[in-house]
Amino acid sequence: MENAREEVTLRGVVEHVIYHNDDNGYAVFRVELDGERSVTVVGTVPFVGAGEGVVVTGTWVHHPSYGEQLKASRAERTMPAGAVAIMRYLAEGNVPGIGPVTAKRVVEMFGEETFDVLESHPERLAGLPGITKKKADSICDGFRRQLGMRRLMEYLASFGVPHRTAIQLYKWYGSMALELVRQNPYIVTDEELGVEFSVADGMALQLGFSEDCPQRAEAGVLYELKYNTGNGHVFIPGEKLVPATAGLLKIDEDICASALLRLCRDGRVVEEEISGLGACYIRRLYEAERETAARLRMLAECPAEKVAGLGRLIEGTERALGIEYAPMQREAIAAAATEHVMLLTGGPGTGKSTSVRGMIEIFEYLGLKTVLCSPTGRAAKRLEELTGREAATVHRLLEVDFSGETGGRGFRFVHGEDDPLDADVVILDECSMVDIELMYSVVSALKGGARLILVGDPDQLPSVGPGNVLGDMIASGVIRTVRLTEIFRQAQLSNIVMSAHAVNRGEMPELRQKSGDFFFLKRRSPQAVVETVVDLCTRRLPQSMGIEPSQIQVLSPTRRGVTGTENLNNALQAVLNPPEKGKPERRSGGYIFREGDRVMHIKNNYDLMWSSEDGSSGMGVFNGDVGEVCGIDSRGENLLVKYDDRYVTYPFPLLDELEPAYAITVHKSQGSEYPAVVLVASQAAPQLLNRPVFYTAITRAQNLRVIVGDEGVVETMVKTGRKSKRYSGLRYRLEG
Repeated sequence: MENAREEVTLRGVVEHVIYHNDDNGYAVFRVELDGERSVTVVGTVPFVGAGEGVVVTGTWVHHPSYGEQLKASRAERTMPAGAVAIMRYLAEGNVPGIGPVTAKRVVEMFGEETFDVLESHPERLAGLPGITKKKADSICDGFRRQLGMRRLMEYLASFGVPHRTAIQLYKWYGSMALELVRQNPYIVTDEELGVEFSVADGMALQLGFSEDCPQRAEAGVLYELKYNTGNGHVFIPGEKLVPATAGLLKIDEDICASALLRLCRDGRVVEEEISGLGACYIRRLYEAERETAARLRMLAECPAEKVAGLGRLIEGTERALGIEYAPMQREAIAAAATEHVMLLTGGPGTGKSTSVRGMIEIFEYLGLKTVLCSPTGRAAKRLEELTGREAATVHRLLEVDFSGETGGRGFRFVHGEDDPLDADVVILDECSMVDIELMYSVVSALKGGARLILVGDPDQLPSVGPGNVLGDMIASGVIRTVRLTEIFRQAQLSNIVMSAHAVNRGEMPELRQKSGDFFFLKRRSPQAVVETVVDLCTRRLPQSMGIEPSQIQVLSPTRRGVTGTENLNNALQAVLNPPEKGKPERRSGGYIFREGDRVMHIKNNYDLMWSSEDGSSGMGVFNGDVGEVCGIDSRGENLLVKYDDRYVTYPFPLLDELEPAYAITVHKSQGSEYPAVVLVASQAAPQLLNRPVFYTAITRAQNLRVIVGDEGVVETMVKTGRKSKRYSGLRYRLEG
């Protein structure tokens, strides 16, 4: 075998295809090198077929079951030449409509002209016995589509563009796709396709496009708008957008201004004045914000419902639940019973969940069908536990549909304006996590006369996606809002709750206290922080407090550095789930995955299928879902993860969508609670060391919170109360 670290290039003929995934092009196949020797090749080689000539470049790897394999980094293919090779190719079923018998008949008639006939002369094919004109047209159409897709894939792959992009482009443009890409490589940055601007830019410059061409300027403007949605902005003022694009592309601002004008004229960008700013929106975000505001205003302006004997109903609910509501809780329940939209806010220990339980009791008495939802699976599960009622993620409630155009989001929902939810009341929890598009999806799915109850804590971190939805709704004053401020007696016994409220007021928590649910362990050096965190999770908390490692969640403000989640995960895995003889594992990127690992899915994937123990199944795994690796199949090249009651199989090429989750960022912990939280307080990027991050982190703990790190870092986070400014027009539109 060659040196495993050196790339080698092999030339041969595809002998047999063992496995092929049509969605991502991943294949396992045998290549005959010299008529006697053959090797196994694995890698992304779309639509590979037996009989093809192939030149494969890659590195040798050792498979535990199958031995030596060549892992392909790139492959060049040629269609089979000669009658024997063509016959072999067609007989393998590589062309729809042609099997072994038809292949023999076709090649005997046309010989080396076969592929030319299949591509350009269906009338000649129709002359064969048993092949009608309709069948000939169908066979030739299929061959042309396959050939066109293959040429497009190979062309784009030479620039590093994913194969899924080629598949979608061919669906849109058919045989014209390759020519359109050559005319404007920047079409691959369309939101439906998701190719990075830098990839398209490199392709265009290699093809001879000038740095100041109109296509590049327009793509640069769109890139800046899309990039800034990742910073939470729904729009960017034109006065900032134009110079930012010019700086990115290193071209004159006038060229970018003209590009922006063309994009607005074409409808791909919408510019509208918002509070004196020339707000530039990607069209889908503009429509989401405008429609969300309109629907919320409509709900807020609906006349209040009259509920006879409401006070007595609330008293009956108190008796049924065995509790006594505080005045503001009673006000919240009354508002929910009468308003068509209302907001319930408040910090930990103020009784939001208890109030929601009361609302549900009233709605059930009134005969109103009520559904509960939350942005994430963990938040929905927690909502179920707190209310005793079934809750779902927003995505499950609205049901993901993959059959049509997706509007740049990778999916669309089944339920919307044309197919509203069968619910009289929708209760949406953890609204601080909801971005403008998700809020639009919820409000557009309400049926006529339905009510919307929104619950959230505005002092937590804002949504990862664009918008400041909860903050804008509260600030507008348009929606009836009840803020709970009284901390209940039981909650007052918790230093977790009391310190969270102190932090929210900008006050330092008492770090020297040694209460039952709060500890601060002073560690100055980053390495000492890591060692202490590992010791807490593996020895001290399990032995001293009986807390199993599975109940402990480590949080850090950052991914990078010694005390970031990447390094913490490696350190924790090495002790909590070390390698063992016979324990399957798989390396992907910078991580090694083993059976028993706690893992998190890190990007929305609407194509992954899940199945449940009850026999149900569905599509979609979402950013932030946490599960456990329960199987690694090296022969089948896949890994199995269990998410609560769902099982998801990941082909090895998709393992870059998983990360270990022994330690996660504070942002990823939003909407979740854990029995015990260990929070790292160490130096990180300044924008991560602020009060909302610290407040969100400490409110994730149910029974125990331990902070490990530097008291000065804690003080910095508590005193830095500002939230990052987000460009959003929702408040402006609500105030109307």
